[in-house]
Amino acid sequence: MDPEKLVLHEDDCQEKDFPGRKLRWLIKPDITGNEHCSVNMVRLAPGSVVTPAHSHPEEEEVIYIVEGKGEVLIDDRVYQLRTGSVAIFPPKSVHMLKNSDKGEMKVLCFFSPAADTSMYQFHEETRFPE
Repeated sequence: MDPEKLVLHEDDCQEKDFPGRKLRWLIKPDITGNEHCSVNMVRLAPGSVVTPAHSHPEEEEVIYIVEGKGEVLIDDRVYQLRTGSVAIFPPKSVHMLKNSDKGEMKVLCFFSPAADTSMYQFHEETRFPE
């Protein structure tokens, strides 16, 4: 692993626009040279919903709410989130996030084994309950 990539700052990572969120990959094998996990940071504007709902066929995902509050849909059940909350998405679970706060929601997403958006399976038919 490249010693120059052992420590980095989120501002050094390219941010991309995705439906309902802005996403930065912080740790990923093709960026940092690690093998077993990946991490991204997502930012959701007030009222935003990550669409479409998605799942990861073999990867487990754990999210940590750095800032804000909202809701998460995991396999047809809605859970409340706030700063400091952690949620686990088992492999194959269909999930999506919603920012229900007045400010930005900032979320760290950890994957094991390593994942990237090309591995997501999308579930266009799934909607966040009203």
